[in-house]
Amino acid sequence: MRDELHASSQVDEQTGASLGVPKRPQMKQGSSSSSMNGPLYMQTSGSNVVLVRKLKRKEESFWRAAARWFVENQVGLSFNLIALLFLAHGFIHKARAVTHKFFHLSYLNDTTGRYGVGIDDVYLIAFCVVAFTGLRAWTMEYVLAPIAKMQGVTKRKDLTRFSEQAWLLVYYCFLWPLGVYIYCNSPHYLNLRELWTAWPNREMDGLMKGYILVQWAFWIQQILVIHVEEKRKDHYQMLSHHFVTCALISSCYSYHHTRVGNLILVIMDVVDLFLPLAKCLKYAGYTTICDYLFGLFMVSWLLARHVTYCAVCWSIYAHTPEIMPTGCFKGSNNNLVGPVDPPPGYGYLLEPFYNSSGHVCYNETVKWAFLTPLIILQFITIFWFTLIIRVAVKVLRGAGAEDTRSDDEAVAEESEDEYVYEEAEALKQDVGVESLDLKGWERRHGKFQSSSSGVSLPGHSDRKELLGRIGCDKQVD
Repeated sequence: MRDELHASSQVDEQTGASLGVPKRPQMKQGSSSSSMNGPLYMQTSGSNVVLVRKLKRKEESFWRAAARWFVENQVGLSFNLIALLFLAHGFIHKARAVTHKFFHLSYLNDTTGRYGVGIDDVYLIAFCVVAFTGLRAWTMEYVLAPIAKMQGVTKRKDLTRFSEQAWLLVYYCFLWPLGVYIYCNSPHYLNLRELWTAWPNREMDGLMKGYILVQWAFWIQQILVIHVEEKRKDHYQMLSHHFVTCALISSCYSYHHTRVGNLILVIMDVVDLFLPLAKCLKYAGYTTICDYLFGLFMVSWLLARHVTYCAVCWSIYAHTPEIMPTGCFKGSNNNLVGPVDPPPGYGYLLEPFYNSSGHVCYNETVKWAFLTPLIILQFITIFWFTLIIRVAVKVLRGAGAEDTRSDDEAVAEESEDEYVYEEAEALKQDVGVESLDLKGWERRHGKFQSSSSGVSLPGHSDRKELLGRIGCDKQVD
């Protein structure tokens, strides 16, 4: 059909040329390859209908359309939810018993000034997830993207990547120093054996509690983020990493192992100070500084995520049986009972997640329940480290640092855009007869005569016929 339309338009042009009629203006059609998707305009033979090429919108599932709507409105949605929450807290007094849990730490012990754990912590986590969603989108669009443009980043894809990495850099510049401060002022500073003393202590200070809950909320929100961003080749490895991280944070919080949770987060987060910065420098064109920073990132990754991290895993394996009491404890800090034998079955493993004063146990089963996801996480980081080594080899060969986890363009290339031709809508406008430029119309399309043959095109110089064609009844002499 496309070839027939194109051929007919060429026939019309040749016929007009043989009669001495000037060709109507045509848009340059360019290459005939499939990637060009054909000419922009077409006209069928014997018809005045003009067809225009338009991008065919692919059918979207309900969930895909809903996800696209969420991405486009995440700033307004997030801040409106937060505004409604504060309005309800300020004007509905009966609701304050619930609404204050969204932005206050729960389970304060007025006697000790420390905080316990419980199901009400979900309120603050949910608030932080919504806040991170809106703050991330707003910061990327109105702060980080303009900074990228000032640095000469112009491509849409690079602008998005720059903003995403810069947001991670902003987050870790706040949370990593906070984690280091907590670690340096704790009894387990540079002492792995102290990670397991005084267990189970079912209360913690407010700074530690807030730090763990904010980190937990951040990683939950990161699970949403990787579905918002364009998929990378290691999408499922990244998704597995985020799920394992959330599971470990929730476990260390519920089992009162916040000391080791703090240490592992500090170990893992230090790497994320160098990688986002290196990527931002690369997108901005500072390739030399990026290469040096990438080398620093590689060293920090090796020392933090493969040396120190494995030392913590070894401490779980070797030190916990020596220091921690085997058995189960029950009750609050003031009325702690234990150690006692664990209940039959394996239900006691989940009890700390929903009952803050129920059984919390340590034995070989619990030890391996913690070690297994930590080892899985180590295998994921080993896989990523192999990719980092590939980048390092490219840098040594002079190719520059390039993220091998680039967008999965192969998928995008396979799903090419489809185009369809639709009838162009005519632009209608009411005009008066006095505004018609009949002389100009005659010069362009009017009387064409040949001095040698006397051939003329009848009707083209007839003003009355022209007025009749446009539907005007007023006579012009």
